[in-house]
Amino acid sequence: METLRLGSTGPNVKLIQSLLIKLGYSPGQIDGVYGSQTQRAVIDFQRDNGLTPDGIVGERTWNVFLKFLRGYDIYTVRSGDTLYNIAGRYNTTLNTIITANPGINPNLIYPGQQIVVPYNIEVVFTDIDYTYEILERDIEGLKARYPFLETGSIGTSVLGKNLYYLKLGNGPNEVFYNSAHHSLEWITSPLVMKFAENFLKAYSEGGQIRGYDIADIWNRSSIYIVPMVNPDGVDLVLKGLDPSYPFYEQLLAWNTTGRPFSEVWNANIRGVDLNRNYPARWELGKAQEEELGVYGPGPTRYGGPYPLSEPETTAIANFTNRRDFSLVISYHSQGRVIFWSFLDLAPPESLEIANLFARASGYEVADVPPEAAFAGYKDWFIQEYRRPGFTIEVGLGRNPLPIQQFDTIYRNNEEIMLLAPLL
Repeated sequence: METLRLGSTGPNVKLIQSLLIKLGYSPGQIDGVYGSQTQRAVIDFQRDNGLTPDGIVGERTWNVFLKFLRGYDIYTVRSGDTLYNIAGRYNTTLNTIITANPGINPNLIYPGQQIVVPYNIEVVFTDIDYTYEILERDIEGLKARYPFLETGSIGTSVLGKNLYYLKLGNGPNEVFYNSAHHSLEWITSPLVMKFAENFLKAYSEGGQIRGYDIADIWNRSSIYIVPMVNPDGVDLVLKGLDPSYPFYEQLLAWNTTGRPFSEVWNANIRGVDLNRNYPARWELGKAQEEELGVYGPGPTRYGGPYPLSEPETTAIANFTNRRDFSLVISYHSQGRVIFWSFLDLAPPESLEIANLFARASGYEVADVPPEAAFAGYKDWFIQEYRRPGFTIEVGLGRNPLPIQQFDTIYRNNEEIMLLAPLL
């Protein structure tokens, strides 16, 4: 992790500012600028945790921060300990410790035994830039808290980043949600990750969400989630481009907009728009490129040299072919709109489901605009399987949407993600 000190800026500063607020400190607003107020909050945190209170986030301070960011600690039981006392020491609950340690006997723990102790803060932060590194750590944290969660990788990106999946439930009806095909639309990644966390928590507690019985959904359905289809592009948008970056010279040449990557780059790291790279009338999308001012790799709309030319789209297509999804949702931003059709290939129930989703979310049901009518993931799924597939455009405004919209976006879409596995 990079060393942070007075004057530092960037996503990692936002990350520790958000964490410090959740831990009860006062670093000021989450703005990514390491100012004097953030420095004072770090010093207070260091003093409370037995660290040198120098206001510099170096290796030792990061190691303590990272325990909280992962959401759990590995505790070695001492003589006289009880799970109840350990829970009180960590300001957490007995149930969360038992859930994180399957098979543990609450009445028979012994000195030297190592147990996972979740902290009393949520794993998925929804007020910060959501980088690939944060995604990885969140998946690790959720897996530690909820060992019954299935996770894995369906492949890797151009730069070798894992394309992670999560599986919620063990039922026969399989559905699939994916997010962040487009890098400017990274806000859709914490959307599905926060849903996963809330779903797992409710299931572990035998609870409900919006009146839906989560155990019933778990037993009837399997919800598969790929939260970040385009991790290379997301990190380019959120972390910026420096001379050591792979494809540095090519990226500079491909970005002919004169604007920063953080404002314009929707493609993967090779300048391919992943949601125009699927074999669903790909050639018709390709024919549109010249009139859209696209002549090769760039920030958006370039469909690649051929369908499934990119490892990211190949991984998603192969994953889909290996499963038996009854319904898929591909999350994008923005527009508060639900797209449900592809040519005349969607099954009759697709429009009915789209209208159901619209009632749950307040979004509109619409036909896809001509410039986005071909070669998308939901287009390919409908074409290949003749089953319901949806592109849902969340939020309103100019991409990337401000994180301040997250709470509204989540409220709008939570019931959709609860409904889909029951249809």
